[in-house]
Amino acid sequence: MEKIRTAIGLMSGTSMDGIDVALLRTDGRTIVERGPFLGIPYEPAFRDRLKLGLEQAKVITQRERRPGDLASIERELTLRHAIAVRKFLTANALDASLIDVIGFHGQTVLHRPDEALTVQIGDGPLLARETGIKVAYDLRANDMIHGGQGAPLVPVYHAALAANVPDAILPVCFVNIGGISNLTYIGADGMLVGYDSGPGNTLIDQWVETHAGVPFDQGGMIASEGRVITELADRYLNSPFFTGKKRRSLDRNDFPPPSGADAELADGARTLAYVAAASIIKSASHLPVTPTLYVVCGGGRLNRVLMQDLKDIAHRQGAEVTAAEEAGFNGDSMEAEAWAYLAVRSLDGLPLTFPGTTGVRAPVSGGVVAEP
Repeated sequence: MEKIRTAIGLMSGTSMDGIDVALLRTDGRTIVERGPFLGIPYEPAFRDRLKLGLEQAKVITQRERRPGDLASIERELTLRHAIAVRKFLTANALDASLIDVIGFHGQTVLHRPDEALTVQIGDGPLLARETGIKVAYDLRANDMIHGGQGAPLVPVYHAALAANVPDAILPVCFVNIGGISNLTYIGADGMLVGYDSGPGNTLIDQWVETHAGVPFDQGGMIASEGRVITELADRYLNSPFFTGKKRRSLDRNDFPPPSGADAELADGARTLAYVAAASIIKSASHLPVTPTLYVVCGGGRLNRVLMQDLKDIAHRQGAEVTAAEEAGFNGDSMEAEAWAYLAVRSLDGLPLTFPGTTGVRAPVSGGVVAEP
């Protein structure tokens, strides 16, 4: 029997809204026991620091470089993750000695898969020292070394979740609507396919922050007051990204936000919610079989306008859409859980990515382990 480990997963995604912390007991294979979850939001000042980091990272050509303020931002980000771990342990009456490994995603500040370049800031050794727990980090880079896109990494965890659901309906497609949306297809024969599907929350967040001074459109309230501007939606949905033969991983800057002249506040939010939904179904046309069920996780599932659009478009293809909670999962914690699962697989040298998920030449493991 394979060793079951207790792992913490840490996720700070492309939406840059905060740190997700989740506990998982797993063998990194078929056993998945989900534990508690904690979300810790970033305050606006630190989100501004991260945005500065994104700008300064644009000049990076070697992934170890930290131009401008990026080194100090990386240190602050890491220390915030250490504080998040301590808060999580205290809240759940857990001792650090009970945790075998932390899966540390860090913050992606640059992702250029066509150049085999991806940069996630986050100091694994510093986090290990601060928490007293072993840390597995930098989990994307080895995939790129072996010809992969460096994303998505979550599909192997989605497959483990599906395998743990009695009478699971296959094929099923997990949809993660974060800053960038991605799909995981699990076929009846166990086939695993995953790729980025298009813009998720990032465009909506950038739009409402610029034009309304709020970090996101809570529940789709702003979008609910607007209408879809077809010309603007088509500008995004006609992108070659959706029709190219090769599925490619996205950087948050690949789909720039509209200008203020393109729409009023509510119409812009409404249109971008539609784009997020339509891009998922458009990208799903590249899957081996059209799914009959989409299970949606990530922050985008809380935007009721986006979700209704997704349901309407999918229904026209004979498919159903359900939020992760309705399928027995936690849509907020799934990515953090995945990073805990990936950390255990990394310790055991198991593959994290596959030809069907990132385009890597052969299944490959990855990650760097830092001891406390």
